[in-house]
Amino acid sequence: MAFSESALEELGLAPMWVRRGMRPSVETTASADAAGAASNAGKTSAIEAADAAGATSSLQAASPREAGMNARIQQPPAGADEPAWLDEVSVEPPAHTRTNRIVADARADTGTDVATLDWDALSARVTACERCRLCEKRTNTVFGVGDRNADWMLIGEAPGENEDRLGEPFVGQAGKLLDNMLRSLTLARDTNVYIANVIKCRPPGNRNPEPDEVARCEPYLQRQVSLVKPKVIVALGRFAAQSLLKTQASISSLRGRVHEYEGVPVIVTYHPAYLLRSLPDKAKAWADLCLARDTWQKTAGAPPR
Repeated sequence: MAFSESALEELGLAPMWVRRGMRPSVETTASADAAGAASNAGKTSAIEAADAAGATSSLQAASPREAGMNARIQQPPAGADEPAWLDEVSVEPPAHTRTNRIVADARADTGTDVATLDWDALSARVTACERCRLCEKRTNTVFGVGDRNADWMLIGEAPGENEDRLGEPFVGQAGKLLDNMLRSLTLARDTNVYIANVIKCRPPGNRNPEPDEVARCEPYLQRQVSLVKPKVIVALGRFAAQSLLKTQASISSLRGRVHEYEGVPVIVTYHPAYLLRSLPDKAKAWADLCLARDTWQKTAGAPPR
């Protein structure tokens, strides 16, 4: 038995007694560490493991083997990394909120002094405009054309390839059809009619303009409307109608009613390019033009035609 106890003590497995209320001396701790290193390399000392577990309230024995087990269940040190699911999550605002903020900032930036420009200054400002990415690919800006004191104002969406090349709105086959539509009302481009677009530069590939592009260009259109002072506006096509009226409603639901933009009555009809592809809808477009004519007569006090 004596030999066994001696062998256990040599191996560092003999029990170590600690007096109640007292910590072992440095020598005792060092001996325990040395014994533990012989059998369990790298394990925490018995005294440190017992303190971490809160088990020093009564007389107890702690072998180096127990110290190693206690070391595995010690609490993580203060400041240790927390689990990912406890991290604070940064929440992005909804997409439509970001878009509204971009549009508001763009409109405020562009419209600072546009409202004070006369025709020549406004035209020069549009020609030199670089407020959005559309300026990078354009050939010409498309400012507008027609009678600057007209009662009728026709507004399309954006220039196409021919318009970008010539710098004039509604040219080509769609332009010819529009001229015929005006002629049926005894109107013409340079006679009591002014034609403009929501966007003054051609979007690449004739894509729909982005909201921030519309916002940066809208002050130019607003100033044109203010200078022309039309009695009626005809919105040509879905995009023009939705941009002017700030809606996502379909063109079929917007037709047949009188709307308003900048205090001016607005009539919605199909774009001439669409009518070239959908001949049956020409009759509907004629009905829209008749509604515009009736609205104009009531607004301007013009005699019926």
